[in-house]
Amino acid sequence: MESIKIIEKRKQLEKGQRIAFISTLLILALALLKAFVGYQYDSVLLVADAWHSGADILINLSSLVGLKLASTKTSSKFPYGLYKAETLACLLIGMLIAFIGIDMFRDGWQKLFWMNSQKDFPIFPIGASIISCALAWTLAVKQRAIGKAIGSQALLATAKEAFFDIFTSSFVLIGIVCVYGQIPYIEGGVILLIAGLILKLGVETVWKSIMILMDANMDMDLKIEIEEKLNQIPGVKDVTGVKIRQSGPFKIVNCIIKTGPSLALYKSHDLADIAENMLLTEFKNIASVFIHVEPEQEKVKTAVIPVQKKKGLESRLHSNFGRAPYFMIVKLSDDRIDIDSFIDNDFLDGKGHIGLNVVKSIVHHNIHLLFVPSIGEISFHMLKNHYIDIFKVETEMTVKKIIARYKENRLHPIITPNLSKKNF
Repeated sequence: MESIKIIEKRKQLEKGQRIAFISTLLILALALLKAFVGYQYDSVLLVADAWHSGADILINLSSLVGLKLASTKTSSKFPYGLYKAETLACLLIGMLIAFIGIDMFRDGWQKLFWMNSQKDFPIFPIGASIISCALAWTLAVKQRAIGKAIGSQALLATAKEAFFDIFTSSFVLIGIVCVYGQIPYIEGGVILLIAGLILKLGVETVWKSIMILMDANMDMDLKIEIEEKLNQIPGVKDVTGVKIRQSGPFKIVNCIIKTGPSLALYKSHDLADIAENMLLTEFKNIASVFIHVEPEQEKVKTAVIPVQKKKGLESRLHSNFGRAPYFMIVKLSDDRIDIDSFIDNDFLDGKGHIGLNVVKSIVHHNIHLLFVPSIGEISFHMLKNHYIDIFKVETEMTVKKIIARYKENRLHPIITPNLSKKNF
C-alpha cells in the first residue's frame, strides 16, 4: 500500500512530465524556425544554433522519459520504484550537454579564423534569435520553478541548459551583427566562451548524477537541519548516524535517535513515530524515513527530589509530591553530586491538580529522574510523556542517602501511578 506522500509526489512528477513535453514541442518549433531562417538567409551561426536546439530536444526527451519512469508504481520486481530512472536520465542529460560543449568548442575554434561575408542586413536571422531568447527565458523560468517544487533533478538540469541557451542565442545574435559588420574573431570567440560554460555544466551534472547513484550524501545542510529538528523533540537525547540518499526526486533518511535507557518499548516506538512524522511533514522532498531508537547512557543526569527544607544533601524527602514546599535539582555523574538549585512550590495554595502544575514547572529543567514515595495518576502520565524516570524511595530519607541507593541500584522504578487523590 503506497503512502499518501508517495501518491502526491507521483502527481507532482506527472506535472513535471507535462512541462517537459511542452518544452520539447516548443524547442522543436524553435529549432525548425532557426534552421529554416538560417538556411534561407545563409546565416551559419543561426544554423549552428538550430543544431544546438536539436540537441536540447534530446535532453528534454531524456528528462521526459526519466520523469515518466520515476512516476511508475512500485511492483514486486521493483519494490522501491523506478525513482532512480530520473537520475539515470539526468546522467544522460549531463553527457549530452558535455558533448554539445565539446562540439561547439570545435566549431568555435574553426570559426575563430574564418569570416563569413554578408551584404544584406540580417533582419530575419536577428528576429529569429530574439524570438529564441524570449521563449528560452520563459521555458527556463517555468522548468526551474516546477523542478524545485517537485524536486526533479532532470527538470532542474534542463532548466540550467535552457538558461545557457538564452546566452547562446544572445551571443549568436551578437555574432550575426558582427559578421554583418565584418568584425573578425568575435564570432568564434563568443562560441568558444559558450562552449566552455556548457562543457562545465555538463561535467558538473554528470558528476552529481554519479554521486547520487553511488548514494553519496549531497546535502549536508539538510543533515544539520534534520539533527536540529529531531533534537527539539521531547525525549530525544541525541541524534547520530544521519544518512541521506537521493532516489530520483525523493530523499530517503536513516538515522539513530537516543533516549532514556529505561524507556518502555512501546514508548520508544511512539518516539520513533513522532520523529518520522515530523520529518515527513517538515521536509516535502523526504519520502521515506527509517529511525532506530537506542538507549543513551548519559554521563550527567538531572534529578528532582521533593524536600521538606533547604538543607543541602541533608534535606529530607517530603512524603507528598504535589504538597512539597521545595524541589531540589541535583546533577549526578559517576563521581560527583552537584546541587543545581531549589525550586519553591508556588502552587501550595491552589485547589486540584497541584501535581500537574508542579510537573509543568519542573520539566523545563531537562529532568531525567524523579525520586518520590508515590505519585498520582495525572502527574505520573505527565512525567512519562516527558520521558522522566520515576523511582520509589522511603519517606524521611535524606537526599544524600537517596542518591547513594540510586547509584547502588537499590531503588525500584515506579511503573504504575498511585491512585490516591492526595498525590495527584
